[in-house]
Amino acid sequence: MLNGDGDMGTQPQELPHAEFSEDYWKALLEQGEGSAEIPIGPVEAFEPGDLGAGYANGAPRAVNRREPEKWDQLDEWHDAGKEFVAPVIGCNKGGLLVRVCEGLGFVPASQLVDLPHSLGTPDLRSDLEKMVGHEITLRLIEIDRDRDRVICSERATRWHGGDADARLASLQERIGEDIEGTVRSVCDFGVFVDLGGIDGLIHISELSWQRVSHPSDVVALDERLRVRILNVDLEGRRVGLSLKRLRDDPWQRVADRYAVGDVIEAKVTNVVHFGAFAQVDEGVEGLIHISELSDTPFLYAQQVVSEGQVVKVRVLHIDPGSRRLGLSIRQA
Repeated sequence: MLNGDGDMGTQPQELPHAEFSEDYWKALLEQGEGSAEIPIGPVEAFEPGDLGAGYANGAPRAVNRREPEKWDQLDEWHDAGKEFVAPVIGCNKGGLLVRVCEGLGFVPASQLVDLPHSLGTPDLRSDLEKMVGHEITLRLIEIDRDRDRVICSERATRWHGGDADARLASLQERIGEDIEGTVRSVCDFGVFVDLGGIDGLIHISELSWQRVSHPSDVVALDERLRVRILNVDLEGRRVGLSLKRLRDDPWQRVADRYAVGDVIEAKVTNVVHFGAFAQVDEGVEGLIHISELSDTPFLYAQQVVSEGQVVKVRVLHIDPGSRRLGLSIRQA
């Protein structure tokens, strides 16, 4: 990718650190599990069109901010792991809205027992609207009274006693190890894997060292997988997994396999306004800057190369640490 200094390199995907930052989880929540940006406050915070079915003419709008004693009750329910029944009064792009203790609660779609196959797709909302007007049994998994935020889970009702805590603690002890699981849902942003009652997430960036257009290109629903445990969040009951890390990072071999001046074959994977990216090995892409495409005058990179084309290139620059590889067709 071209940086501010005019340097060139590959187009790597961002990799989460071993300890996922809050931004990483927030990005996942925004795409399918719910979001820190999804309003969980009083009904007045919503526009009728954002709530889905169940809010004809913008009603009901009688739900106000919870009184302190209601928050105290929620704290007690959370600490005790109490199950409760709540009516589904609406939905948005990420999950269901329920009424809990005279306020709103949010149930991320990924926390439903029957995980919608439309999770992470535009069809999710229409599937969720079918649940509006029904009641579901839930447990609280997150409370933040300062932000008027109440997150609920239907899946948590399947956890009995300390079973889930024990399973999570066991997984935490195995961070860095490999484990088997079954693909439970394939979404635009990744894959949920059942690890025996606890779901783990393989983010799309952790599926393969190669560019992945959609997770369904790599795994299939109900497929049995061996994955690596990257992170366990006991409080949030989240497990981060990786499929690609079962194999060595191909960039570790680049300096041994190639040298500046080598002429090799590469397959064009993406054509952009400043040049083209080309794959020289599985998971290793280099940049052919627009100035290195041809000696013949042209206006656009697409006039010289196209996606899928195999070309001869000369290696101009290698920087495995920064995952950058500079290539040239013009000098090959």
